[in-house]
Amino acid sequence: MSTVPQVAAHPPASASIPAPSPAPDATPLPAPVRSAPTSSAVGAATGLLDAFRAGDRFLATPTRTLLAHGVLSEVPHGTDPIAERVADALAEARAGRHAAPVVLGAIPFDQDAPAALVVPETVRTGPALASDPLVALPADAPRAGAWTVRPHPEPEQYAKGVAAAVDRMWKGEFSKVVLARTLEVTGPDELDIAAMVRRLARRDPCGYTFALPTRPGRTLLGASPELLVSRRGNQLVSNPLAGSTPRSDDLAEDVRRAAALLESAKDLHEHAVVVDAVHQAMAPYCSSIDVPARPSLIRTAAMWHLSTTVTGTLAHPEVSALEIASSLHPTPAVCGTPTPLAREVIRETEPFDRGFFTGIVGWGDADGNGEWVVTIRCAEAEERTLRLYAGAGVVAASVPEAETAETAAKFRTFLHAVGAEL
Repeated sequence: MSTVPQVAAHPPASASIPAPSPAPDATPLPAPVRSAPTSSAVGAATGLLDAFRAGDRFLATPTRTLLAHGVLSEVPHGTDPIAERVADALAEARAGRHAAPVVLGAIPFDQDAPAALVVPETVRTGPALASDPLVALPADAPRAGAWTVRPHPEPEQYAKGVAAAVDRMWKGEFSKVVLARTLEVTGPDELDIAAMVRRLARRDPCGYTFALPTRPGRTLLGASPELLVSRRGNQLVSNPLAGSTPRSDDLAEDVRRAAALLESAKDLHEHAVVVDAVHQAMAPYCSSIDVPARPSLIRTAAMWHLSTTVTGTLAHPEVSALEIASSLHPTPAVCGTPTPLAREVIRETEPFDRGFFTGIVGWGDADGNGEWVVTIRCAEAEERTLRLYAGAGVVAASVPEAETAETAAKFRTFLHAVGAEL
């Protein structure tokens, strides 16, 4: 009988993710900010969560909680690498009246498309949400209302796309592609984005919850479980996830599914491809790197995932977390392999533009520290409509019906936040 290893509610042992320094108010604050003294007092993190309003920028990670107001400067679109443009914006802010600025925002799946990154006017910081006992208090239930749910593409069409990709893999054209679908969820009233963010954060407080304006009237919000890369000083951490199965409300069945995932040849192969790609991309930046031989499990409220925490020591201190994140993106976990061909299959198969879905979201400072997360379990909110995104990794052993069911399970994160159902 297989045994299930110790399971963390976040990347194997959230302890492997660097603690903030100084803790817990890890992000240096801009000079003009009036902030409360550094404190891990009860309510310090949830107070920031509750203070969020649409139009603000909010990010909660396993090391800190950030709430930003206003825009000091926007990172411009251009042909230079995004990490260079961000470094220039931070250097300009530091040379001005901000002693220790940060950048906050999102980068699309297509790195050549415009990003939504800003240096905020003010940033309030607090400890991690998971460290605040008040996060266990339930969020207000969604308001009752009639929701219209429209899939795009239809599940049957999505399954056909998966089947076509599997056929091509059996012919040896490529080894993996991640195919996504969307749901448009429209309500009778204007969306209460702040309430959604509170429900997302309280449901999975150990993950990465975000809410960021991407253009006037549109907000990207979500609760991602996947750390692309973090840097604290010379310490790097990446936590690739690949291979998933839905959770069950029945405890015995939930444990059975977790154990089966650990023994699934299909999922272990899919996971190994992603970890190898992350290892190869990170290695040139590291003087040493550690990659566990086998994955462990992490769980969210909706899913089990195979997880590996890759750690490294930075060889060159001038390299920022965002530069490394850009070199990792997109990993086979959200695109496929080989990457150029997988991108082409995605363009041919998905009848929509991914935009910020499967991009990068996070924060960075002028010293190169930061946390950058894979933008999954997310949606874009605009007026009365949410566009939800979910994808599944397709390999030669994939079954179209199973991959369609996996995307449906991933949609539950947001459907729960609005009180809608498939």
